Amino acid sequence: MDTPFNEEKKKLADVLKKVEQQQKTLDGIPRYYGKDPVEQALDAQRQKQRQNLDIAKKEPYFGRLDFQEQQTSRVVPIYIGKVGLQDEDTGDLLVVDWRAPVSSMFYSFSGQSDRAYYDSPDGRIEGTVHLKRNIAIRNQQLERVVDSYVRGSENVNVTDEFLLYRLEENKDHRLRDIVSTIQYEQDQIIRAERNWAIIIQGVPGSGKTTVALHRLAYLLYRYQEKIRPEKMIIFAPNQMFIDYISDVLPELGVGDVKQTTFADWALEQLEEQVELRSQDERLEWWFEQRTEGTKGSEVARFKGSIRFMQLVEKRLDEYEASFVPDRPFVAWENKHLPAEEIQKWFYEEYRHEPLMKRKERVMARIKRWLETEYKEIRHLDPRREIKKKASAQLRSFMKTWPNHTPLKWYQQLLRSLPAEYGMVAGKKKEIEWEDLAPLVAIKHRFFGLDAKEVYDHIVLDEAQDVSPYQLAILKKHCRGNSFTILGDLLQNIYSFRGITEWRELAEVFDQDQVRKFELNTSYRSTMEIIRFANQIVSKYAGDVALAKPVYRSGEPVRVIHAGREERMEKLLQLLRQTFAKVQSLAIIMRTEEESRKIYEQLLANGWQPNLILSGQTEYRGGLSILPVYLSKGMEFDAVVMMDLDDQHYPDDELNAKLLFVGCTRALHQLYLLCNDPCSPLIGRSLADAVQEGAVEGLLSSVD
Repeated sequence: MDTPFNEEKKKLADVLKKVEQQQKTLDGIPRYYGKDPVEQALDAQRQKQRQNLDIAKKEPYFGRLDFQEQQTSRVVPIYIGKVGLQDEDTGDLLVVDWRAPVSSMFYSFSGQSDRAYYDSPDGRIEGTVHLKRNIAIRNQQLERVVDSYVRGSENVNVTDEFLLYRLEENKDHRLRDIVSTIQYEQDQIIRAERNWAIIIQGVPGSGKTTVALHRLAYLLYRYQEKIRPEKMIIFAPNQMFIDYISDVLPELGVGDVKQTTFADWALEQLEEQVELRSQDERLEWWFEQRTEGTKGSEVARFKGSIRFMQLVEKRLDEYEASFVPDRPFVAWENKHLPAEEIQKWFYEEYRHEPLMKRKERVMARIKRWLETEYKEIRHLDPRREIKKKASAQLRSFMKTWPNHTPLKWYQQLLRSLPAEYGMVAGKKKEIEWEDLAPLVAIKHRFFGLDAKEVYDHIVLDEAQDVSPYQLAILKKHCRGNSFTILGDLLQNIYSFRGITEWRELAEVFDQDQVRKFELNTSYRSTMEIIRFANQIVSKYAGDVALAKPVYRSGEPVRVIHAGREERMEKLLQLLRQTFAKVQSLAIIMRTEEESRKIYEQLLANGWQPNLILSGQTEYRGGLSILPVYLSKGMEFDAVVMMDLDDQHYPDDELNAKLLFVGCTRALHQLYLLCNDPCSPLIGRSLADAVQEGAVEGLLSSVD
């Protein structure tokens, strides 16, 4: 009798052979570049098939579920993969797409009972599960087979074995898909209804970003007649993060989804010559303070609030109410348009148009009225003279109407507020990050909302750093409130512009439109790292749940005591010992300035690290150096946190969250180089760490 491994090896060879045959068939059909729409559609279909076969060739499937439908005797083995595959000869499904309704059982079935069901377009299908099998295939080679459920066997629910196997793998420099290891609570979010605004509170390493991207893929699959990838958009925290997630999108079939930052998107919307003040300066000012400052932070938070949004709307209403001059248009002697008539056009007949469009419509109508009146003048010479005078009168009349750009109107608004709420930047057209939302709102009132910028679904990542005003703007650009909003309140290190409670964002929507989910299990870091990091931030967690690690044990966290003079020597020894064993290692500093210094020192010692600073657009993997506040959202096999003293990380909420963010970037190994006295923030965590007075002790313990 074949073992499960040998059985699956034969199955894999058979499927790969069929994939190769299908590829050969498609390779024999040339691409179509003509104008026939039917042929164009067929060519696009074949091209999509080619892409799917390329994906399937590397890893045709990752799971198998043997299912017997109720009131039938046949047990059907269902293979589940990233894309669906069909046998061209028989028409049978070789592999079912992971997004298909039947595939949901693979993620929801826990083995507590052999009964299972899935909801198909024809209704609920119930039945019995006989086998649930995890299958690891890499580059066409079968690596591992794990039966997490066999009906009648006592070995039930060993899914964790396969999950831990996947988690033990070293991390390359890109985000990867998780289709083979999606957990039940993640699958619930992925398959949630389309027209909900979903808010995900997720601990570090809970897979919230990956879940959001898989949700995009699911929505495109389920609602393919209603949703197009080019009408979806991902808002990421920065361009480097966009680069970091770039590889997983094509793998999931959502490569055409637009990815941007709120700042870049807002500047595109404005189309006005405005300059966004360098965020490098802003971040350096904020994070190079050793304690949380208040200068400017209250102003920034106010500008991002619903209260400020309401103030802007109120002033815009007042501006609109006085927009039309309370005077008639006098074309020439004894010929005029009453003010009431002009106001009626503007406030009643054109009320659904944006302000400046209404103004255009009114002026065009006045011109048409003039043309009609000119025809009443029978003699040519008087008509020429009257036309000349009327044109001058119209130009003069137009000048009495408001003619603000959004920026000029906004600057005028700020000048009417107390001085501290005014423009911080010195240049006339230079604005701050928190000025973007009100400016886009003003632009909407002035010129309207471009229909091409309305999306079927919006993903908002690191949403704890987004203001309610910004979300309210995005809501206007989304059909049916279809949002996936994700973040972690314990990582809201940009408190000068973000939120402290999800309620602040939820209030943008009607309550029945919002669904909140929590992802509290961390699949990234080892138990030792999670326990250590939790102790750092627990004092400031409030009602936010701390991370629960999966049962994956690793090396203890190492706290290495090193004076300023010896820290570089100890870092070099640590790198020589550790870097060869991992694919990615990050040296995390407190500030950009200190990151530059360490970078120069490592270059001088023969290393070739990648320096990551604000505004960077590419993440290269390998050995990286970066300030702690830019590490959010990333992960590395090993992390070295530098300068863990009471000067760099005093005991306050901002620094606790910064340190928490840095520590939770590590998957397998976490080292902290501590200049005595150590930061009081890690005092509570030292019981869960190994302390070393010298790197030699550390290295011997690692060996």
